[in-house]
Amino acid sequence: MSEPLLEVRDLSRMFGGIRAVEGLSFDAERGRVTGLIGPNGAGKTTVFNLITAVYKPTSGSIRLGGTDLAGRRPDEVVRSGVSRTFQNIRLFNRMTCLENVMTPILARASCGPIASLFGTPSARREQSEARERAYAIMRDIGIEESAHRAASTLPYGLQRKLEIARAIACSPSLLLLDEPAAGMNDSETRELGETIVRIRHDFDVTILLIEHHIQLIMNICAHIVVMERGALLASGSPDEIREDPRVVDAYLGRHRDRRSAR
Repeated sequence: MSEPLLEVRDLSRMFGGIRAVEGLSFDAERGRVTGLIGPNGAGKTTVFNLITAVYKPTSGSIRLGGTDLAGRRPDEVVRSGVSRTFQNIRLFNRMTCLENVMTPILARASCGPIASLFGTPSARREQSEARERAYAIMRDIGIEESAHRAASTLPYGLQRKLEIARAIACSPSLLLLDEPAAGMNDSETRELGETIVRIRHDFDVTILLIEHHIQLIMNICAHIVVMERGALLASGSPDEIREDPRVVDAYLGRHRDRRSAR
C-alpha cells in the first residue's frame, strides 16, 4: 500500500438538525484512483464540498499531504493542490476552449493586471507559456481540435472533458471528479475511463471519483469507499466491494436489477 495523500478522519457536517455526513473516515492513496460511491443523498458531494472548503466541517479533520485544510478558504485549498469538477458543468461558455484552460494557468502567473494590460515582455512571455501548457493539456485529453471553439458549442461529452482539462490546469495533486460520466453513453464512458487513467499517469495526480456508473468505478479504481446516509458503509478493493453483502443490499443490487430489467 502506498501512503495516503488525502486523510479524512471522523468528518461530520450538520445542516440544522440534519446530519449530512457523520463520522466519516477514509484515505485516498497517492497516485491512485479512489472511488466514492453510494445511493443518491448518501453525502458524497457534501464530502467534496467539505474538502474544497465550500462548507466547513462540524467536526473532524481533512489533511492533504499531512497539511490540515480545516479553516482554509476555497482559494487557499486550490493553492494547496486541490481541484475539482462539478455535477453540473461549469464553464466560461462565451470563451473559447483554449481560454477556459488558460484561465487558471494565468491566475497563478506572477505578472499583475497592469503588466498584462500594457503587454510587457514578461506578461507576453507568461501568456505564451500559458497557451503552450493549455494546448498540451488539451492534447493529452483529446480535445485540442476544439481549442478555438466557444465552450458552449461543444457536445456534452467534450464539455465534460473540457471541464477536466481546466481542473488539471490548476496543477493539482488531488483531483476531485464529481460524476464525470453523467449523461454519457457506454462508448463515451469507456473513453472517459481511459482518459482518467491517462490523466492519473501523465499528470502524476491522485484522483477521488464520485460516479454512479459502477462498471467505470470497478474498472479504474484501486480502492472504493461506499457511503450510506452520510456514513461509511464499506471500503476495499473492487473485488471486495463487489462481494460485500452490505453494499449489494444498499447499492449494487439496485444497479443489477436495472440491468436485468433492460
